[in-house]
Amino acid sequence: MATHPYISGPGNVAQMVTQLRKSFPNVITSETVKKLGIAPNNESYVINALQFVGVIDSEGKKTSSAAKAFSHHKDEEFSKEFASLVQEAYASLFELHGDNAWKLDSDELITFFRQSDQTSATIGGRQASTFKVLAGLSGHGDVPEPKAKKVGNGAKAARASKPAQVKNESKPSPNAGAGSAGFQRNSLGGGVALTVRVEVNLPADGTKETYDNIFKSIKENLLGG
Repeated sequence: MATHPYISGPGNVAQMVTQLRKSFPNVITSETVKKLGIAPNNESYVINALQFVGVIDSEGKKTSSAAKAFSHHKDEEFSKEFASLVQEAYASLFELHGDNAWKLDSDELITFFRQSDQTSATIGGRQASTFKVLAGLSGHGDVPEPKAKKVGNGAKAARASKPAQVKNESKPSPNAGAGSAGFQRNSLGGGVALTVRVEVNLPADGTKETYDNIFKSIKENLLGG
């Protein structure tokens, strides 16, 4: 069983610590982490990491050591106090490697954690990544940037917010002025008479000049000028 903390997204631990520097609740539980929107479905792993380094106790309350560290506003002073928490929590690692433990690469850390906890390569890798994040918060390395939160429904939401495009047809419809002709029998004389039915489709966004030109064309070509 792994005694050292691990999580698939160790950056979530850094995000939680950063949040606690701004506001530290009286009691921190998985529900607290969930409400903050940090580490979805992995909230308990964040809690485990905080408890391991002594930020909170088994009841989720701030420890006296954490109170001292999180009272510092300047990053340098906070990192120095937080480093003490991490160094005490990972005592066996620092006992073996001394201060050089802060600088160990991933392979060396994975070897240590796998040998200590008899974990798999995957868990050992996550343990190493979690330590490196804690080391970064202690001033020994970089701290990963938090990922941007996703908007609900993703691409669908983006498409819904995009206004519908309306085609702007400025030209008269091809059917404008077009007519259809048919024959019918003249009921009076018994002969054949020609009937012409004219159908005009006017563009919805046409100008007055457009309409005038259409009717002028009808007058000249169909009504004999």
